[in-house]
Amino acid sequence: MSRVQVLERYRALPMPTTTEESWRFTDLKGFDPDAFVQNGHVRGSDPDQMLDIDVSGTALVAGGGIEIERAPEGIRFEVLDDSHPLLGQLVGADEKFAAHNAASWEHGLLVQVPKGVELEHPLYVRIQNPPDGAAKFWRLLIVAEPGSRFSVIEEYAAGSAEAAGYSNAVVEIFVGQAAKVEYVSLQNLARDTWHFASHRARVERDAELDWVAGGFGSKKGKVRIENDLAGQGATSRVTGAYFADGDQHLDYDTLQEHLAPNTTSDFAFKGALRDQATAVWRGMIRVEPDAQKTNAYQENRNLLLSPKAHADSIPGLEIRANDVRCTHGATVSQVDREQLFYAMARGLTQADAERLILRGFFQDVLDRIELEPVREALGEALEARIPQG
Repeated sequence: MSRVQVLERYRALPMPTTTEESWRFTDLKGFDPDAFVQNGHVRGSDPDQMLDIDVSGTALVAGGGIEIERAPEGIRFEVLDDSHPLLGQLVGADEKFAAHNAASWEHGLLVQVPKGVELEHPLYVRIQNPPDGAAKFWRLLIVAEPGSRFSVIEEYAAGSAEAAGYSNAVVEIFVGQAAKVEYVSLQNLARDTWHFASHRARVERDAELDWVAGGFGSKKGKVRIENDLAGQGATSRVTGAYFADGDQHLDYDTLQEHLAPNTTSDFAFKGALRDQATAVWRGMIRVEPDAQKTNAYQENRNLLLSPKAHADSIPGLEIRANDVRCTHGATVSQVDREQLFYAMARGLTQADAERLILRGFFQDVLDRIELEPVREALGEALEARIPQG
């Protein structure tokens, strides 16, 4: 399908409304994606990096395009070409925002690691917040050939806290047989920027995907996180942490799709909310008829730090096989006032006591993160959202 045809499809698809089940808690009233200048080429101020980490390769996605600042030998770490045969195989154009991305993306990166190659340090890509009034359409294609092992860190970063932009991202990850990929996606966009993203991975036989998602910025939107366990013995683990305050609204839609027997998926997402912030998590474990011996787990826990904060947590199971083990859990709870009182009675300020409780709440998901600098940066970013007393 040509870009012109995809653009026509985007225009024909209606804007999602709260009458649709998957958008029931995310109202896009007042948002017009066509009102933003597409792929605005005005470069803003350089955003601060969340991570201080040794890397094998670095790319910066700014107003003028992609700057490959460093690329390791022997792998493809380069500007993505429109003709790559795997492009669009996992995320097509059947949804409004994915279609907008497919029609309009200019900035794209290809990460393709050959068979059996192992990288000692992560590959790092930083996507700069679109300028005020502009849209940025970003595309990432990761291809792990059989037996390869490597990590990719993707950070969406804001140089200006006030930028009111429109961010639209699509990420496709192919994990070949017996390969292992660590994929870290950190979203720290400006508080007035709308953010829509579709991330989908396909994990083949005896391969492993370790996925970390962090959500801190943006105004409103939706992030889709989908895993296809396509080969026997495939494993996927997704660890997420998010924090919203002010009037932020974060929406996560997740899918664990088991297509083959003896596959494992493990999903754990935790979020904390302050002020009038809201969050939505909708998770689905789907097991196809041939996917016997599936082992799948999902959980979402939310901690409300203010009376007006609100979270909706909606787990789901769709099982078409009869020899499986699938479990899920979801909770939304206020901060424990007794814990707060106990900590403050021992001399801590309320802010320090909340930070201590927050660290305890998130510790088990942080412990799941293999890359130590990522684990530390996420913990610090979460605690930093509690104002100083």
